[in-house]
Amino acid sequence: MTISHLLLTLQSSIFTRLKTQAMNKLLYVFTFFFLLSCVSSKKFNQLNGNFQDCEKTVQTLKEQNQAMNAKNTELQSKIDKQVKDISELTTKLNEATGNLENLKAGSSEEIARLMEKLQEAQTDLQKREDILKSAQTELGKRSLRLQELEEALRQKDEAVKQLRQKVMDALLGFNNKGLTIQEKNGKVYVSLDEQLLFKTGQWDVDPKGQQALSNLAEVLGQNPDINVLVEGHTDNVPMRGTGMVKDNWDLSVMRATAVTRILLKNKTIEPKRITSAGRGEFFPIDEANTPEAKQKNRRTEIILTPRLDEIFRILENN
Repeated sequence: MTISHLLLTLQSSIFTRLKTQAMNKLLYVFTFFFLLSCVSSKKFNQLNGNFQDCEKTVQTLKEQNQAMNAKNTELQSKIDKQVKDISELTTKLNEATGNLENLKAGSSEEIARLMEKLQEAQTDLQKREDILKSAQTELGKRSLRLQELEEALRQKDEAVKQLRQKVMDALLGFNNKGLTIQEKNGKVYVSLDEQLLFKTGQWDVDPKGQQALSNLAEVLGQNPDINVLVEGHTDNVPMRGTGMVKDNWDLSVMRATAVTRILLKNKTIEPKRITSAGRGEFFPIDEANTPEAKQKNRRTEIILTPRLDEIFRILENN
């Protein structure tokens, strides 16, 4: 039996009880009037009091009945809400059950698809790890070669500094006599003015110049890892000759060759280490058209360069 049925039964029982009590009260009233003629005034008053008590009782019962009806209405409203909530919950439960059944039906296929994606991701990850390891290995090799290259360059720079010092020591007596020595671009430049080596327009080396070149040749003979470039330079005054030397090109070449031959008198120097070149008037060190500038430009430069075989080897390996 539901709660609503119980409430209806209770309400009916209460109403029946109230009705019975009311009927009893009315019966008392009829009896009162019936006995009115037979009873005394005292009895009348007593019956009248009882009647009023009955009316009060009836009023109280009516009020109680109204309160019970209000409570029944409130309780019915709560019951209706509970029924509605249960209905909604049942619907949701049915939907969840259906979703669960669908999930069970499709779980195998979904799991297989996810496993396939996982396998693909693991394969891709392994490939990337292999590539990373290979890159790290190659980076390590390159780092070692870079260290070798830096060490080779350091040794070359140190060799150039030592060579410069040796050349300066060997040519110490010729400083401020038309000879300059400087280090730049990883090379040692020995520049000899014309006044130290040649007479104007000539290519035969003077005795004082031969001595300077002989001292330099000793240093070169003791350092076989040094390559030598001999460059002849002239000023911009045209030379017009009719013999072997016809212009400044010829003069610069002849002077470079003359210096080379003197250096090669030292038999410890291999000829393949030396290169001779005439530069003519086209590489001046002073652009001014003054006697002083022209004198500076008439020079022979001996450029000393450490061999870079080790450096080239490292670069080729890279």
